[in-house]
Amino acid sequence: MKTIADLGDLKGKRVLVRSDLNVPLDGDKNITDDGRIRASVPTIKALTDQGARVIVVAHLGRPKGAPEEKYSLQPVVARMSELLGQDVAFATDTVGDSAKSVVEGLKDGDVALLENLRFNAGETSKDEAERKAFAEQLAAMADAYVSDGFGVVHRKQASVYDVAQLLPAAMGGLVQNEVEVLKRLTEDPERPYAVVLGGAKVADKLGVIDNLMKTADRLLIGGGMVFTFLKAQGHEVGKSLLDEDNVQTCKGYLDKAKESGVEIVLPVDVVVNDSFSADGDIRTVDADQIPADAMGLDIGPRSAELYASKLADCKTVFWNGPMGAFEMAPYAAGTKAVAEALVKATEGGAFTVVGGGDSAAAVRQLGFSDDQFSHISTGGGASLEYLEGKELPGVAILA
Repeated sequence: MKTIADLGDLKGKRVLVRSDLNVPLDGDKNITDDGRIRASVPTIKALTDQGARVIVVAHLGRPKGAPEEKYSLQPVVARMSELLGQDVAFATDTVGDSAKSVVEGLKDGDVALLENLRFNAGETSKDEAERKAFAEQLAAMADAYVSDGFGVVHRKQASVYDVAQLLPAAMGGLVQNEVEVLKRLTEDPERPYAVVLGGAKVADKLGVIDNLMKTADRLLIGGGMVFTFLKAQGHEVGKSLLDEDNVQTCKGYLDKAKESGVEIVLPVDVVVNDSFSADGDIRTVDADQIPADAMGLDIGPRSAELYASKLADCKTVFWNGPMGAFEMAPYAAGTKAVAEALVKATEGGAFTVVGGGDSAAAVRQLGFSDDQFSHISTGGGASLEYLEGKELPGVAILA
């Protein structure tokens, strides 16, 4: 795989960097978690130190191929400038007059951020010709391309895949590090190796579960997806999240795990409420005693202890997805217990990976720092697809 070093002398060269700046914003457009911006800085800094003229492109949110003010990258500029220790110029479009003017004004070591890529239909288009046409407009502004947005490398998008075919291209330090971490999780991981999977939908994780049954020693299941497994065991799950279409699939995984010696760990108790609310009749029940009129919203305290015990002796742990609705205080305990167990494992010499997305947001929201884990990924979806055994187009194109 080509790295920045393979691009040669970049002094005075315009380098287009695909970063992942898809940060969460509150109602006043304040950044609530700057993890992705902080993760993007080392590669940008490495380029400016060489005297490159850096053009950063990224997306935020899910606009539908046209400008939407609420998805502007403008709020990112101040924080990025602060972290880089220099002013970052901002273009109010991506390939229009503002972008061209801002890029033309760059001097050696300068940085510019262009407006949201997804304000252009060509960025995410399924039509290859439309996507390529947009990629050509991006490429026309630069002399080289660096892919550093790991959160999007599993997508065939103009700024991820097509541009890499039009310019001398390499992976940035962030993508390089993420790929090395994933290789460590999939190629002869140190054992015992546990994978903790949570989140809302079991359907999103089926391929991962299927592939991990070949490599992991233990699978710990939590979050909304757990109720499809409990249903597969014949238990009542009430009004909890349920993927009825995959109950039999989950039953098949439970049977397969027994045959192959992989341990699937499910909660023994669950925190329930009659509604999705931080108030009301919040109580803990046995996992096989969920009332028909209640919904499960977190793993219970005995389950938290069980999960912690199953992680205590592990040498490798990958975690993707919270154990419950952690955004509401009454349902944060399960996720916090898993995070604490990972911290202890890390302190004991284990290799621990928090797999991006909601998991990364959860550990930060619950007061943990990035350095308490071996690695916090910037790309949940990309990590999962890699662990599922799929090729990542944005990585493969750099080979």
